[in-house]
Amino acid sequence: MADRLLFSKTGRAKYISHLDLMRTFQRAFARAHIQIKHTEGFNPHPFVSIALPLSVGYSSQCEILEFTLLGGASPEEVPERLTAAMPEGIVVHQCYPAQRKLKELAYINYIMNFEYPEGRPQEAEPAMRELLSRESLVVHKKSNKSKQGYTEVDLISLIRGWNLECQSDTMTLDAVLCAQNPGLNPELIRATFCECYPQFSPDFVTFHRRDVLDQEGHPFR
Repeated sequence: MADRLLFSKTGRAKYISHLDLMRTFQRAFARAHIQIKHTEGFNPHPFVSIALPLSVGYSSQCEILEFTLLGGASPEEVPERLTAAMPEGIVVHQCYPAQRKLKELAYINYIMNFEYPEGRPQEAEPAMRELLSRESLVVHKKSNKSKQGYTEVDLISLIRGWNLECQSDTMTLDAVLCAQNPGLNPELIRATFCECYPQFSPDFVTFHRRDVLDQEGHPFR
């Protein structure tokens, strides 16, 4: 049976790309003297797989990495030893058997923070509420498989739920979005809001994954 890690990626580490992150884990396993399964073939290398790769610049406290532990450490020892071999910002929280199939991972809880350093326009909040309360919101999504280079998706159908809280200089959207087949990148919500209401475009937007959920809305592990 395969094993999984639950880890966070914050601070400067959020700018590490997906491929570099996989290499970082491969090197960390070696530095921590933790033996894991390797790929087969002429050039075997440590096999690690990250579920739902995170976009560069996004932070997360719920990333999942799949691997197979062969020896050198017990599952209970892996988090501390692996974290010690990691760059700042990557912390391994758990190591456990992969008992559930990844296809059961249905939703991701994102926190989107729209920042207005000079003060949030009062009309920005009702504008966002109007946008997300529509019955349908069809937009173009990039697709390498389509001849046109994009596909049409209905954002509303890919949003399971949301909550909006505002301060004097921020607007925070707490949203549960479809994770896969198809999944919704929260960047598409930002882009659509700015396109529909350009007068309320924020100066900065940050994206944070708070949890990954199953079909029932329970944490997926």
